[in-house]
Amino acid sequence: MIPIPWELIFDGGDFLGLKFSLGRLVRSKGDSASLQYRDLTDSLKMLILANPNGDLKSAYLEGLNIKNQFSHKTKKVQVDFKSTNIDRHYVKKNICDYDIVHFAGHCEFDKAGAKDSGWVLSDGVFKVEDILKMGLSSSLPALVFSNTCHSAQVNAVLIDSEYQRANYGMASAFLFAGVRHYIGSIRKIEDNASLIFAREFYTKLISGTSVGESVQLSKLKLIKEYGLASLHWINYLLYGDPGFVFFKPPRHKDLRRKISLTYKKVILKISLTFILIGLSIFLAFWLPKINPTKLYLFLNAASQYRQGNNQQVLTLGQQVINKDPDYLAVYPILANAYQRIGDKDKALKYYFDYVLKSEKLNNKVHLTQAYIKLGWFYQLDGQYEKAKELYDKALNLSRQLKDKQNEALVLRKLAVWHIETKDYERALGFLTKSASINLEHPNNFESAKNLASDYFDIGLVFTNKNDYPAAKDFYEKSLKIFKRLKLNNELSDCYFNLGEVYFYEKEYQKALEYYFRGLKVDQQQNNKTNLASGYNMIGELYLEIDDLIKAENYFKQSVELSGQINSRMDLANANYNLGLLSKKKGRKNLAREYWRKAQEIYRSVDLDRYQEIRKELLELDSF
Repeated sequence: MIPIPWELIFDGGDFLGLKFSLGRLVRSKGDSASLQYRDLTDSLKMLILANPNGDLKSAYLEGLNIKNQFSHKTKKVQVDFKSTNIDRHYVKKNICDYDIVHFAGHCEFDKAGAKDSGWVLSDGVFKVEDILKMGLSSSLPALVFSNTCHSAQVNAVLIDSEYQRANYGMASAFLFAGVRHYIGSIRKIEDNASLIFAREFYTKLISGTSVGESVQLSKLKLIKEYGLASLHWINYLLYGDPGFVFFKPPRHKDLRRKISLTYKKVILKISLTFILIGLSIFLAFWLPKINPTKLYLFLNAASQYRQGNNQQVLTLGQQVINKDPDYLAVYPILANAYQRIGDKDKALKYYFDYVLKSEKLNNKVHLTQAYIKLGWFYQLDGQYEKAKELYDKALNLSRQLKDKQNEALVLRKLAVWHIETKDYERALGFLTKSASINLEHPNNFESAKNLASDYFDIGLVFTNKNDYPAAKDFYEKSLKIFKRLKLNNELSDCYFNLGEVYFYEKEYQKALEYYFRGLKVDQQQNNKTNLASGYNMIGELYLEIDDLIKAENYFKQSVELSGQINSRMDLANANYNLGLLSKKKGRKNLAREYWRKAQEIYRSVDLDRYQEIRKELLELDSF
């Protein structure tokens, strides 16, 4: 009878699980009198186990959110929060010290042996068998909420029998061991939905609502957020007495006594309010400046980077490193800022530091990202083999970790690598895979950002295949998302690439409009790398329409800036274009000089381009 979804029985007007507060009870022929049920007091203890393996960011955020929820709303619960590197020894040693346990992570179901099913921890599985053994000698928590199997994948089956059995296996083990209430999921659950359910459940529980009604109201909350057809609400089952109340609502005091005390308290409350406001202002605005923490400095550096204040990024980032050299997240921001202002040597140093620090700390997620960023640096510099080697490392590592977000990111970088080698079909294949991963989490900021980048690069593929309508369509999709996310740096690239498509279609005025939009963004961001490329593209348009004075001005700006920041590819392109302009003016010697400068750079980064210019030089002699 266990697999039957009783909660989904429809009485002609509503589902029973939405109409009533339902709970399941597990019966056994064994002697339950020997179970050591926990006695609850007015002050409870709660343990939150979040993201034991360090591979579920959403689980970590869920646990942190619930901790803050209890801290802000009640003093009746002492909450301890444990995340990453949670092993079996820790759980066995500590779980019996708590009245409520919330677990956010992976749950494994072993078809061969139900006793081997359980929570996946950093050193193995906390099994059903372990739970049953503990119940013989210890008083387990009164409530266990197992919010497991986080996934954006929605199973086509309404109720997955494997999850149903896994849920029952854990539930029965905990209940047979002395846990009074167990909540678990019977389907794979989407991250945002699981967080909404958990927050609503604990909000209702804290307010004095029974555990069964709290589950019922949380399901209705999911329906309000996602709709009845989303099926998120069917995920959760309660095992135990649905009428049990963990937090009794406060007793109403005698009304006359309350009135007599009101006027005495009002002055005190007003005074305290003003004191707290003053103290809050001090803590919010002055204390972090007097003694800034590394987190405050890092967040400030990230904010300054988004605003294009690169020098402030460098100052704040270095302060973070001075406080904590192992603060990994600051290294790519510093490298990006140096790359933006054109100091490639410093950028390369911090990318390398990012790799080495990640290796030293054995932080494989950051190491994956470090490989990707260093690979992209080499690709922009024309060092394609080095870039490919790093991308392959990142792809292997992301797949070992089952890190879909970083896998999608490296697939996109590999796609751009194949665009550079003119293998457009292979590039499109990589981008399709990347986009399919990012579409699984449309409401996640990073996934939305990466999806916009996928669309952008698909537009680049179609541009190279001369399919301009398709290219514009994907660039516009990308632009729309980047605008929504307020990502200015990425907006610049969209504007320039859309302008390039209009340039190819000979709609020069529209092309210029997009070019200058992109140029304005790069100037605001002080992004010298983008500016060097942008000046070159604008110069090419003016050369096409025979405005040679403006063309020469923009090419020379590109040469000057490319030289300053040692951007070899932009320098080569600008010199080549100055050669074309000189040839158009009939100045063969000057054209030859510019082309030889370009040819010297292409010799080390692009032999095909080197040979093309060599051919043009020979033709110039007969011109």
